[in-house]
Amino acid sequence: MIYHQLFTDKKVYAAVIGAGHFCTAIVTQQKYAQALSVPLIADKNLENAKNALIKAEIPEDLIVYCDTAQAAQEAIVSGKYVYTDRTEILMDTPIIDIICEGTGVPEAGAYNCKLALEKGKHVAIVSKEMDSVIGPILKKMAKEKGLVYTPVDGDQHGLLMQMVEWAKIVGLTVISAGKARDGEFVYDEKEQTVSLACDGITVHQDYCVKIPDNMTKYFEMIPEGQVEEYLEKRAEVLKELPNAGAFDLCELTIMANSTGLKPSIPATTQATLRITELPVAYCAKKNGGIYDEEGIIDVHTNFRRKDESGMGGGVFMVVRCDNAYSNYILTTKGQIPNYDLSTAVIYRPYHLCGAEVTTSLLAAVQLGVDTGSKEYLPSYDLVKYANCDIKAGEVLGNDHDLRMTANIIPATKRGAGVPVPAHMITGNVAKVDIKAGQMITYDMIQEPENSTLWALRKLQEETF
Repeated sequence: MIYHQLFTDKKVYAAVIGAGHFCTAIVTQQKYAQALSVPLIADKNLENAKNALIKAEIPEDLIVYCDTAQAAQEAIVSGKYVYTDRTEILMDTPIIDIICEGTGVPEAGAYNCKLALEKGKHVAIVSKEMDSVIGPILKKMAKEKGLVYTPVDGDQHGLLMQMVEWAKIVGLTVISAGKARDGEFVYDEKEQTVSLACDGITVHQDYCVKIPDNMTKYFEMIPEGQVEEYLEKRAEVLKELPNAGAFDLCELTIMANSTGLKPSIPATTQATLRITELPVAYCAKKNGGIYDEEGIIDVHTNFRRKDESGMGGGVFMVVRCDNAYSNYILTTKGQIPNYDLSTAVIYRPYHLCGAEVTTSLLAAVQLGVDTGSKEYLPSYDLVKYANCDIKAGEVLGNDHDLRMTANIIPATKRGAGVPVPAHMITGNVAKVDIKAGQMITYDMIQEPENSTLWALRKLQEETF
């Protein structure tokens, strides 16, 4: 790390839109972070906005409500902290350098980001849902204005971009890369069970599956040459446990568009794997793995005993060195290799969400650079299928709407019968009856009036 050589003590002032878990952590970490102040937070729910500042240990006599930019500016300059339900005032408050958009609502996110850039503010994007639809055009718009549009350290896709960029710089070949789900499958060998704990965010109840006696061998370390058999048998036994959600694939879509790696198509593998099994399974078939080619983005559920370290919802790469001696160093000096020592896994077993966003904010404002990848191209889309019959007139939800399931496909352009990007569906109405199993297309959704999201998507398709 060379952060101490890059960043200065010059204060960066950030404003946050959305008082959810992620953005609240940005607010609460500010007292302990170098050169960062987050004195302004907006949320439709004023209580949530104010509570984020209270959780940050700000004395209540320093917390004030403002509904104009002038009042917010005066309050902040005098040492106070401001909460508001008037999002637009953030863009006009002169002291604010950068806007953290974290509503998680695609339409609102599109409007907020576009307005922030028009008003000359840098943008740190937490709302991955919107980013998966129009991130490339927003990044291009920011560059043209001399501004920064950046993913954030702390979210998995932002962290993986940096990991892959680092690999390219030092000359590693990335065979596969991706993320671990936040939820992990915990193995109790004595009881012959696999459990998944409720986290209240991505997993909404506790699960436990008993492993039949004749299947226990498939939960031992995968033997050489038996990857596909073991993954198939594990999936069969654990079929009652929820696998990766649309929110996981949303991040994978952004990862693919940012790194140039390809999603595992026609569907992500979503294998149940120990950390030690990642280089064994998530490599090319020529080296005993499952892929026909290299350069793949994928997701997995970490599999471990209770007394073993987990992935912490972190990110990983399966890599090799193309020089024989360099690869010998890679695979014999402490990294976890596969059986023929042709690959090794490098992983980051944590992502700290809003608690580590500071580096992205400082980089944007002090250095004028983003902490993402060099290129951000709309190569892939997240799309959705109906899990059940959906009636005309029903409002469709976000990635937690269990009426739909997600997949990643090569990016398309709008047209009849063409899949609509997943988060252009969110909050909109089904125009026709949709049958279970059908992919949701443009002609099935009522286009919203005066939509910033839909307009920017059109511009993105015309531009790239």
